[in-house]
Amino acid sequence: MSKLHVKRLFSEPKQSYFLLGPRGTGKSTLIAHLHPNALRINLLIASTRNQYLARPEILLNVVRAESPDRIIFIDEIQLAPELLMHVHLLIEEKKGWTFILTGSSARKLKQENVDLLGGRALKKTLHPFIAAELAEHFNFEDALQYGLLPLRYASKEPLETLSSYISLYLDQEVKAEGLVRRIEPFARFLETLSFSHGSLLNMSNVSRECSVKYPTVTQWLLIAEDLLFIFKISVFTRRAKRILVAQSKLYFFDTGVFRALRPKSILDSQSEIEGGALEGLVAQHLRAWIDYTKQSHELYFWRTKSGVEVDFVVFGEMGLWAIEVKNSRHIRPSDLTSLRHFKEDYPEATLIFLYRGEERMQKGDILCIPCADFLKNIVPNKEL
Repeated sequence: MSKLHVKRLFSEPKQSYFLLGPRGTGKSTLIAHLHPNALRINLLIASTRNQYLARPEILLNVVRAESPDRIIFIDEIQLAPELLMHVHLLIEEKKGWTFILTGSSARKLKQENVDLLGGRALKKTLHPFIAAELAEHFNFEDALQYGLLPLRYASKEPLETLSSYISLYLDQEVKAEGLVRRIEPFARFLETLSFSHGSLLNMSNVSRECSVKYPTVTQWLLIAEDLLFIFKISVFTRRAKRILVAQSKLYFFDTGVFRALRPKSILDSQSEIEGGALEGLVAQHLRAWIDYTKQSHELYFWRTKSGVEVDFVVFGEMGLWAIEVKNSRHIRPSDLTSLRHFKEDYPEATLIFLYRGEERMQKGDILCIPCADFLKNIVPNKEL
């Protein structure tokens, strides 16, 4: 796999843009492949970074020496966010330069107010691989175990690679930026958070379990979000006819990262861990489909105060889908109850039930699909 080029389904804008995404998703590789002749300013190189941190105005002279149609690729822009002001000035000169700014953290960009570019640069996201990108190289069971980060495909020991990846993330994205005083409690916080993967987020429980004060845990959650390590989805409330929960659900950005973080013991239920991994794998595919599709969509879940829950709701210009995911090889009538309740409130919804079985079946209004088949057929700009 390491010698193969995987064609990404990311659709590049025709103007300057930010390309954000967690470390290791292949942002630099993608841009280098799309624009091999671009002027690249790699801020991961210490000498380059120090030069631009000391004198960010150098960027003006460097870019002005380039031809008008030149593409300027600034890698890991969050390491020198002061450059954004000068990028803004250069775009305003309207000389035809196109800027591609990659970043694995939104934190410093938010602090420096990335919107100062005033819409002159779009914001795009690159995710781990999706099944449609890997095509015949996609292995469902393998993805469920180790996730879909590109870097793990180049390793003969994917679990060790993922563990090293997490340590590197903590060292280079958290510790190096001075976001926390000590890295050990933050690492314990992430481990504790892994028990909330695919569940309603209860910050009081997280605080108690990792022995960290509630305000600190709240701050750390924002850091993990800004570092693109986790994401939350909100409850779907459009035209709500029932009393719904207020909490969000939490997921790690990649199933392999979740499994590498999740502590295991003899008291653990393997089906519980696999169920979370399966739901997370579907979630990351749906996020990628939303971000890579031209029409606007949002990802939600649906849960009533009485506990009736649909795992995912995708709502947008192309339609409304309610998706339930079960880590089971058989379909029981009770498995379909939540989807039918959702249909009562939203008759226009398309209902999909994903499971670990092998047969594709129609049960009334509900299309039951093997999860592996569903993932393989998630293609940007095509209906789910």
